[in-house]
Amino acid sequence: MRVVILPALFFALAACGPSQPAPSAPAPAAPEVSSAEMQARIAALPAPYNEASYEAGRRVFAQCRSCHTIDAGGGNRVGPNLHGVFGREIGAAEGFTYSQPVQDANFVWDADHLDHWLANPRTFLPGNRMAFAGVRDETQRRDVIAYLMAETAPD
Repeated sequence: MRVVILPALFFALAACGPSQPAPSAPAPAAPEVSSAEMQARIAALPAPYNEASYEAGRRVFAQCRSCHTIDAGGGNRVGPNLHGVFGREIGAAEGFTYSQPVQDANFVWDADHLDHWLANPRTFLPGNRMAFAGVRDETQRRDVIAYLMAETAPD
């Protein structure tokens, strides 16, 4: 009987394949930045953005999340990823296909350009594909621009 059990045990163990190393622990996640810390970052921005509300800007940006991501390395959606948008040439987000009016435009994104764009994208750059009607309220635009300045700054 032992003669049958030992070979069967050997073949059963051999069928398990080579032993695999234990999986390594996942890389530690970047520490979460609190809302208070983000508000402190906003307080360091130039006027009038230093008076903005981070939380109010986050709420306004909720309207944008279905089309835009803001994380470093985040993908494009219907609109381009906005990480690092300030200081970037219009129409230059990698991997995004822009409308002809955006391709033909010639400026670098700054708070002033974004403010005008967000007030009414259709009149700011006629013929662009952005279907968003805009943010009419100046305070909401200030808040969302400050939020983007804090959230999308290159690391």
